[in-house]
Formats: sequence, C-alpha cells, structure tokens
Amino acid sequence: MPDYLDDLRLAHVLADAADATTMARFKALDLKVETKPDMTPVSEADKAAEELIRGHLQRARPRDAILGEEYGIEGTGPRRWVIDPIDGTKNYVRGVPVWATLISLMEAGEGGYHPVVGVVSAPALGRRWWAAKGHGAFTGRSLSAASRIHVSRVGKLADASFAYSSLSGWEEQGRLNGFLDLTREVWRTRAYGDFWPYMMVAEGSVDLCAEPELSLWDMAANAIVVTEAGGTFTGLDGRPGPHSGNAAASNGLLHDELLGYLNQRY
Repeated sequence: MPDYLDDLRLAHVLADAADATTMARFKALDLKVETKPDMTPVSEADKAAEELIRGHLQRARPRDAILGEEYGIEGTGPRRWVIDPIDGTKNYVRGVPVWATLISLMEAGEGGYHPVVGVVSAPALGRRWWAAKGHGAFTGRSLSAASRIHVSRVGKLADASFAYSSLSGWEEQGRLNGFLDLTREVWRTRAYGDFWPYMMVAEGSVDLCAEPELSLWDMAANAIVVTEAGGTFTGLDGRPGPHSGNAAASNGLLHDELLGYLNQRY
C-alpha cells in the first residue's frame, strides 16, 4: 500500500503558501468580495489561494487532476487533488477567524474516489490538522511538531456534545424536527460551523456533528482526518466518505443514533 507521506508533505507546503496569501488579506479594508451565482460570497483571497495551490500542483504533480471550488476540475486520472481555498468565506470577509484552507488528495478505488491525504489549515486560529491513509491523524504547527489525535469514547447521547452550522438547511430539507429532537437528547449543542466541528470530533472535544448540504471540497479533507482519528464520516444516507452532498461525523459509537435522528421526516 502506498504510504502517501510525500503527498502529505507537499500538502503542507501548499497550506503554508495558502496561509501566507490568505492572512495577508484577512481584515484588509480594501478586500474585494463578489457574489457567485449561488449567492455565496467569494473574495479575492479565495481566488488567489486557489490559483497559488493549482500552480504549485501543476509543477509538482503534473499528472494529477485538480478540483477546486473556484475554478472547477482540471485534468483526469486516478489521483485528484481537491481544494477549498477558504472554507468559511463568510467568516473571512467579516473578520471572524474561523476559516481554513482544505487540501485533500483523493485516489480512485472501488466505488469511486476516496480521500487518502488531508490537511486543514486555520492560520487565524493558529491551528492545523492533517492525516494520511494508514498513518493516523495529527495536529500541530508542522510535521515535526505534532500530536496524534483521537476521537472521544463517549458512548451515550446524554453525555455527548453535538456541533452544527445552522438551522435553516435542516428546515429546508424537512429534517428540522429530527434535528431538534437530537438537540434535546444530547448534553450540549454549539453552532461552531464549517470545518471546525469535524476537527473537534477528530480531537475528541466534540462527539457528533452534521451538515445538511455540502460540496465535495467542503468534506474531503475533513473526512480523512476524522476517519484516521478513529471516527466515522458518512453522508446522512450512511454512505461512507464525502460523496453524499451532506455529512455526519462522530466518534463512531454514536453514529447510528445520529443518523437515526437526522433522517426523521415528519
């Protein structure tokens, strides 16, 4: 089995370059922000970070395909880099430090592409998380200054912390009642949003999280970090991995109950 460590090292180099670009424009008074056709914002920093990452990859991995939020798919083949240059753009443009660059390598296998490397870099928080298939999940300043992370062992909903992004998406999908029932069963709820709940699940400080509507670039890096930390990452349909257009992540012990509540429609 390939060890993917060279790819992981490259992903850290890409994240370092992206961090320098995004932090240089964070809280800039003249930051340019546009509205995309789906009515979500995109900043000049989103575009610059993705262009930078694509340029590095075209030189370092010319045979690999690249899929990014801002510029789509480029190339073909069994290996595909998936990039979200700024996950949490709404936070970024308002000066809230909860945003991150998500970089993942996916490889073709049975049933489609699967994440094998993931880096989640949140420079405004001073945090970074990463994982490579078969090597576990870590957090730290760099590959040489890192701590291994693992999901919690909380086995009862009544003792569990549940994180989410917002209520509106659950309501639009007719899942709000099940979602609210879940919030009544758990010990604690917090709407941290975006990439952060998944990293907290991987670290064991949160036990459950879910979002009702996502794109592949929102999930690929998060998925490999959660699973390499010993957790479970699926769609709301229970399909493993980041392919369902939505996500549920947990320490594994509570996953069936999480899906049960979020699939209630009445």
